[in-house]
Amino acid sequence: MDLRKAIESFIEAKSLEQGLSQNTLKSYRSDLETLAEFSETRLKSKLGELDLELFRDWLWDGSGRNLAKSTLARRIAALRSFTGWAKTAGLIEADPGLRLRTPKPDQHLPRVLTRNQIDDLLSSLSLLAETGDPISIRNHAIVELLYASALRVSELVGLDLGSIDFERLTIRVLGKGSKERVVPFGLPAKDALTNYIDSARPKLLERSTNAVFLGTRGQRLGVRSVYQLIAELLSDIPGSGPNGPHALRHTAATHLLDGGADLRTVQEMLGHSNLGTTQIYTHVSAERLKESYRASHPRA
Repeated sequence: MDLRKAIESFIEAKSLEQGLSQNTLKSYRSDLETLAEFSETRLKSKLGELDLELFRDWLWDGSGRNLAKSTLARRIAALRSFTGWAKTAGLIEADPGLRLRTPKPDQHLPRVLTRNQIDDLLSSLSLLAETGDPISIRNHAIVELLYASALRVSELVGLDLGSIDFERLTIRVLGKGSKERVVPFGLPAKDALTNYIDSARPKLLERSTNAVFLGTRGQRLGVRSVYQLIAELLSDIPGSGPNGPHALRHTAATHLLDGGADLRTVQEMLGHSNLGTTQIYTHVSAERLKESYRASHPRA
């Protein structure tokens, strides 16, 4: 069977499975098309011609192009899923992807803002919101909610008006794998959200939509717009690491643990299926403690 046709059949089959997001399918397609292009340079265009040596050469080529270990690990995951599907479908006799080993990812601690930094950021956004500008009011609500509930940016832009329970101070979120969870938010976020929905959202609205956050054209705000907003806001704040919305998610999780929250509770709030993913924030807290110790203790 032609390799590229097999890839299309695989994507089609995966698209029918529940729980796979469009982003996951897009990643599968991108990685496997890269494999097909590499295979063709080795004069192999058939599914049955794939073997472990070809896979290792493909990954070695990616490593030589300075791809991150996380990217190589993602490629391996896509490949294993593809060859496993092909074996189950009876398109190949043996699964050549089983023997591939996933590289250990580089350990990078996420960026976390200090309490003073996040307080200053929210105070400045609150002052801008007091001008009555709809975009400033919206931006204040976005940052308050991201920090209050540790939402992913995709979850934030996917919120509908019916998702918010102002009486219980909770939001119903559709997370990764179409898993629904309920997360809390505090009074400052409630005030910012109420101000936005009551006074700013109607001015941005141009057509009927249940989306909470709207762009300048009255449509549901996109992920890229939120990334640009947060990156601009964080660019002038001292600190290393990415400046995207995930920095606010990292900050919220770390501040929860610093304040004594239980790790399992933080896991549930973040929507992590694996507790090990949440444990990265305990390392962040430990590093912050050591930094404070070195800076403050006379015998450090």
